[in-house]
Amino acid sequence: MSSIPIISNNDVDALELDHFRKMDYFAVEEYGLPIELMMENAGLQLASLVSKFTILSGTIQIGVGNGNNGGGGLVAARRLAAWGSKVLLDIPVEISKALPLLQLERALTFGAKKGRIKKPNIWVDAYLGFSQRLPLSTAYTERIEQANKNNCLKISLDIPTGFLGKKKESYFKAEHVLSLAAAKNILNNLPDSTTVYLADLGIPQAVYAKFKVRFPPFNKSAILKIEK
Repeated sequence: MSSIPIISNNDVDALELDHFRKMDYFAVEEYGLPIELMMENAGLQLASLVSKFTILSGTIQIGVGNGNNGGGGLVAARRLAAWGSKVLLDIPVEISKALPLLQLERALTFGAKKGRIKKPNIWVDAYLGFSQRLPLSTAYTERIEQANKNNCLKISLDIPTGFLGKKKESYFKAEHVLSLAAAKNILNNLPDSTTVYLADLGIPQAVYAKFKVRFPPFNKSAILKIEK
């Protein structure tokens, strides 16, 4: 696997979810940063991370929901399919919102397929994002249970589905988590074996400064690995 630059945990500001939500909203409202563009950036960085573990003959299953996190997963599906990977989309609930629906159509056009496989090589969790609430619906808990019993590599986009900070919760137990734009305090409660990365969403440095958050060195790499 090609190298990803490492940044020390001491050099990263981890945010509470509400703090991050305000920063994200400010970037959209004050800088005109389109949600679709951030979705594209999230999906590209996710696809880039997944591709570092991809076996060309294997299958990547990407679970997506009906929100922005699902949209990011669908962008990743489109990218990975375009790069030649076999991508299956697990869609537990109907995709009805305009932007995720557009990303679904694009992903299918580029070669991703709808469907589930019991034993994928990689299972990507882009079901729900940082706005998820418990309890989860049966559709999502069933996916989590199946994934956690599976010996495949598991990767989550932003916050693992079902995880709100307690290890005893039933959540998608990813070995790798790609945190979008900034580290989140909630991820510090994941097992020490979990590797957390940061991904550049395109939020300008001035926004980080306004919210008193140190800007990650995305000028070196759009993906950074956090060293605990």
